[in-house]
Amino acid sequence: MGEVKVENVGSLLKGNYVMVDGVACKVVDTQTSKSGKHGHAKMRFTAVGLTDEKKRVVVLPSHDNIEVPIVGKKNAQVLSVTGDSANVMDSETYETFDMKIPEELRNQVVEGCTVLYWTILDEKVMKQIKTE
Repeated sequence: MGEVKVENVGSLLKGNYVMVDGVACKVVDTQTSKSGKHGHAKMRFTAVGLTDEKKRVVVLPSHDNIEVPIVGKKNAQVLSVTGDSANVMDSETYETFDMKIPEELRNQVVEGCTVLYWTILDEKVMKQIKTE
């Protein structure tokens, strides 16, 4: 499993990353309910999976802690394209590896171009084409 840290649920904001059911997600909406006479404030947030695009709704006491994935953002040069997969080389470490090309980038990823990829829980995900 990749790197994670722990943060307080009450400090989550729209755009933050969180772990929900073992999946790295991005928070797209948050709502906080006031505490009742004997209860604690609750935080309701909607998160979308970074790799599977599934929407998840979670309600937790705002004083609870939640795991937050550490997302690394890096550049790589495309060495070759085969079907829906690209062989790329990291621009800093010169490590080469294969990466799935997302549907929306299929026609744009060509040999020699530079792509932005994210490392999420040891999984590498291509996010966009870098233009000079």
